[in-house]
Amino acid sequence: MPQPVALPCYRDTVRPEWVDYNGHLRDAFYMLIFSFATDALIDLIGLPDAVRKERRRSIYTLEAHISYLHEIKEGTPVRVDMRVLAHDAKRLHLYLEMFAGDGAEPVAAGEQMLLHVDTGGPRAAAFDSDVEARVRALAEAHATLPPAVYAGRVIGLPAKTKPNGSGHA
Repeated sequence: MPQPVALPCYRDTVRPEWVDYNGHLRDAFYMLIFSFATDALIDLIGLPDAVRKERRRSIYTLEAHISYLHEIKEGTPVRVDMRVLAHDAKRLHLYLEMFAGDGAEPVAAGEQMLLHVDTGGPRAAAFDSDVEARVRALAEAHATLPPAVYAGRVIGLPAKTKPNGSGHA
């Protein structure tokens, strides 16, 4: 029987300054928490601050998508589980799920496309071999997991159809 895959995770607590006029975590701060989680993953793959400075490398976010699933309130402990959905020589496609405490149902889900960058340019650069090996190991372990439920979603309204079924509104 295969061993369960341990997902990298990040933990935090909803801070008072992150709460909106409804008493809920403000939408922008979901992204902030996902960003902090991504920072933890960047450290895990071998690019902590000291290495980034020494090698003149960094990670830039190219694209991000968030699905807000349930509101959470001030003081709520949160956990973000992360997995690598795909990667190539320069990019990482991450999937993140945020949970209230140790809950089983996500309160938010996100995807990010990240780019490895030579900060001397700045310009895209292939991962160094040690970093690429860690990324590959994570991706291989995460490939055995069930599909990411909220990955690949597209924002939009359903197309309206005319009575004749032409699909033109």
